[in-house]
Order: sequence, then C-alpha cells, then structure tokens
Amino acid sequence: MNNGPANVYLGLGANLGDREKNLKMALDLISHRLRLGKTSSVYDTAPIDPKQPRYLNMACQVSTMLPPPALLTLVQGFESMLGRAPKSSGASRPIDIDILLYGHLHFTSPDLIIPHPKMAEREFVLAPLAEIAPDVVHPVLKKTISELLVPLARTQDVVKMGKLE
Repeated sequence: MNNGPANVYLGLGANLGDREKNLKMALDLISHRLRLGKTSSVYDTAPIDPKQPRYLNMACQVSTMLPPPALLTLVQGFESMLGRAPKSSGASRPIDIDILLYGHLHFTSPDLIIPHPKMAEREFVLAPLAEIAPDVVHPVLKKTISELLVPLARTQDVVKMGKLE
C-alpha cells in the first residue's frame, strides 16, 4: 500500500424509520471523520427479502488513511450510533454502510472482504456507484463499474429518486 490516502467507495442503505434522514445522518457522520467526495443520487429499491420494506440506497466516495479493518470499525460505529443492531446482516435496518471498494485493494479477513463480494450481482449497489465512479475498475473482475451494471440495468426494481437535499 502507498502512503497517501486511499480512494474508497461506500454503499449506504436504509429501510427502517425515516430512511432519507438516516442516509443524511450517515453522510454527516462520515463527513466528520473521513474526507467525503462524490455522493450519488438516492435510489428506491426492492429488498432482497420480499418480506422487508423497500430500501433507499446510495453510494459515496471518501478518502482515508485508515486501513480497511479500522475503516470497518469506524463505519460499524456509525451504524450503531444510528440504531443498527449488531450482527443484523440480512435484517431490516435503519442504516447499512458497506465498504465496496478500497482503491485497487483485494482484502480478505474473517470480518471483511474487499471488494464487496456481492456488489457485482446487485443493481442497487452498482447503479449509484456507476453514477459517481463509472470508470473505476473492479480489482478482481477487471471490468468497470459501468460494464458490471450493463447486464443488471433495470432488472431489479431500482428507481432513481434524485439527490439528497
């Protein structure tokens, strides 16, 4: 790894409570601890589990000197501050913050896999990410985010809503 800040992409989602407010509060927390760059529009999306409420999803770009495990701890702290229960993977939640990409790094630990292992299967991740990073290359699949989105576009009930106000 180099000595400069890493260019990182985060995916944010919320399907409990005031979803838009939860996204805004998450971005506010992120901007106080990391250098917040581009943010995507918000997308209204169908949940993977049809028994859950719909999600609002978005992506953002940040710069950080934190190594991946420390960044994971930080974003999990943000999730906790915003009411997410620990170990609630797959459950409805007020906020979910995923580390999608961390520069060109391929990182695996028991708690974290970068790039996010399911991002290439999920339009609700790729659509907002393609809006802010269309030419970024997935370090494992060797395709741009735009190229990964093409086969999924308009197949998973993902509706662009616009920017947060």
